[in-house]
Amino acid sequence: MQNILKRIQVKGGDGSVRLSPFVYMAAILNATIVGLSFLFTKIALEATSPSDTLGYRFLIAWFLLTIYMKKSKQKFNLQVKDKKTILTLIVLALFYPILFFSFQAWGLKYTTSAECGIILAFSPALTALFAAIFIKEKLNAMQISFIFLSIFGVVYIFLMNGMAIQVSQAKLLGIVFLVISCVSVSGYSVSARFLSVKYTPIQLTYIMITFGMIFFNLYAIGVKMAEGSVLDYFTLFTNVEFILAVIFLGVLSTLLTSFLSNYILSKLSASKSSIFTNLSTIISIAAGAIVLKESIEYYHIIGSMMIIFGVLGTNLYKGKNQKKMGIRKVS
Repeated sequence: MQNILKRIQVKGGDGSVRLSPFVYMAAILNATIVGLSFLFTKIALEATSPSDTLGYRFLIAWFLLTIYMKKSKQKFNLQVKDKKTILTLIVLALFYPILFFSFQAWGLKYTTSAECGIILAFSPALTALFAAIFIKEKLNAMQISFIFLSIFGVVYIFLMNGMAIQVSQAKLLGIVFLVISCVSVSGYSVSARFLSVKYTPIQLTYIMITFGMIFFNLYAIGVKMAEGSVLDYFTLFTNVEFILAVIFLGVLSTLLTSFLSNYILSKLSASKSSIFTNLSTIISIAAGAIVLKESIEYYHIIGSMMIIFGVLGTNLYKGKNQKKMGIRKVS
């Protein structure tokens, strides 16, 4: 897979390598899977707790990725030579998967999949802020305007949907959890952007999946032991609906999206790659309409158009310096 991705590039006349459409196709696919993941997480949570769902999700992802790496004879020799890299790896694993998936799962327990998609769409603004502070990424005035257009589309849908009026204490707690999840994925985007220079997407993906598999399974089994119901964790294999949901979450929403995210962040800036998160909002609303038979109102369409234009504008409108930065030399 790594060799295939290296070949899918566009060469310029000067021998340099420019970003190919495949990078943006990967970003759109990633956003689509993320948007659907909220729905499948809700399905899994109907059968068990967030900790059990995360444990199974990462166990499946880790198992399949380990098989792939052994079959393809991928070398995995991480040579950590400086404290900054070690610290960044720890921060990366803390933000994503631990904090991001934990607070997302608990947030979804008290909110809807559409609300999760809407709140998560605020992450591009946080990512742009973190990227400007920590790794000195720059955005021009037009790109900032397009980011806020996209965010305004999300706010418009949120307000028109009447959510601000019908907020119970449980839902408020869920929204707080989702906001923390939002901050976590922004921190991950900046950390992964730094590490993408030293490690390949498959290496970063394996680090995150392994870390998540160990943490979430130990936590889930520990909770079951404290409750005196360890066997309940293993009998979840008999729940067909739950297993199908966590297979989607483990294979596509965890394994594939982790790889796609790391690959995208190795090609695009953290602020620009995160703007695609807003597309997940549209997907989550569409999934609710198709699967849950929810109606799509006019304000959903208007808000979605704002989000799409914001995504396109941020990535297409570049200043002269940014155009030069978009060209990667062949190593």
